[in-house]
Amino acid sequence: MNLPSNAAAAPAGDSRYERLSEAFFACRRQSLTLCAGLSAEDHMVQGAAFASPPKWHLAHTTWFFSTFLLAPRALSPEVPDSWHTLFNSYYNGIGTPHARAERGILSRPPLDDVITWRTQVDHQIQALLDQGAFTDSELGLLELGIQHEMQHQELILTDLLYSFSRNPSHPVFDPDPVAPRPPAPPLSWHEFDGGLIEVGAPAEGFSFDNEHPRHRQFLEPFALAGRLVTNREYQAFMADGGYQDPQWWLSEAWDTLRSEDWQRPLHWQDDNHVFSLQGIQRIDGNAPVSHLSGYEADAFARWSGCRLPTEFEWEHAAQRLEVGTEPAGLSPRGSASGWFGDVWQWTQSAYAPYPGFKPDPGAVGEYNGKFMSSQWVLRGGSFATPRAQQRISYRNFFYPRDRWQFTGLRLAKTLVPA
Repeated sequence: MNLPSNAAAAPAGDSRYERLSEAFFACRRQSLTLCAGLSAEDHMVQGAAFASPPKWHLAHTTWFFSTFLLAPRALSPEVPDSWHTLFNSYYNGIGTPHARAERGILSRPPLDDVITWRTQVDHQIQALLDQGAFTDSELGLLELGIQHEMQHQELILTDLLYSFSRNPSHPVFDPDPVAPRPPAPPLSWHEFDGGLIEVGAPAEGFSFDNEHPRHRQFLEPFALAGRLVTNREYQAFMADGGYQDPQWWLSEAWDTLRSEDWQRPLHWQDDNHVFSLQGIQRIDGNAPVSHLSGYEADAFARWSGCRLPTEFEWEHAAQRLEVGTEPAGLSPRGSASGWFGDVWQWTQSAYAPYPGFKPDPGAVGEYNGKFMSSQWVLRGGSFATPRAQQRISYRNFFYPRDRWQFTGLRLAKTLVPA
């Protein structure tokens, strides 16, 4: 996002001011709601280096508000100096973070102390809001912090699912059953002429800095599938020996498959059962396939005689089709088209800066720009993505080998002019 330079205090009656005040406390409550059913031990679990414990997520998001909004005003609650290291993620411009792979060993500080710290920070933020004391630029940081915590709410679910998957007792996070999906409609295609288009976030509304600037891209004629790839379709790929046939895999993908011994998507217990937030469930053949790496998504697309879309094709199609956000919650319930509310969709696009990209000034500029190397872009949003972040221009990004997120795919193909 572009942080405004205006330093004048925002009036308490300002609509943006009131909107952010409401959004801040709703967001902070939601993080605690997600963790309400967890034990203190659950809050510490870290199943892999990439999966942070829930307690760390709760602390890190608090650290963000304390560091970027309260510390400059000398209003940060007093905490041990070590906390500024323990709960810094990757902002090297303001200190050396604790090793990511060792977040699960942090039995201290206790969970109760982290919750107390969250409450203290929230009270300080509330006092400033009540006084109408935030400047325009601080309101920009407040909104960035809210959006940042929303991202960590999604990570709480994906990280905890992975950590629970390592437990032979198969813990259940969400006891509410997921309704079976109706039969997937036959695959249809949306065709587009291509040409010179515009992509990127509009000026109004929130967006991250990596969604800017809005710019032109040229597209060749293409078609995008009208829905996501289902579990049943992916099972056909598996049954056809997809994981044993190197012709479908990029070289690095094939090496990864063999070294990691991939035989099926992550969390599939066998060809008929999957570990989910509801525990072990039968695989719903009509539901979108999930927990695919970019490599697996690409291999399936090649096997299908198709390809992955570019991120610009995806965005252009969503704009032209006037895609709106679909309901999201703790159980998958997106529509058949699956643009939002089901799984993130891999694209073949490398995560790179847009022409003229400028990161936000200061340490917050490390938020997105420093990761523009060796990753692929995903579009859309999963059922775990807060609805406020399910927008057309949003650019998620992961390494193509990653598959612990709720990630699937939509097929694309190039149209040859007649």
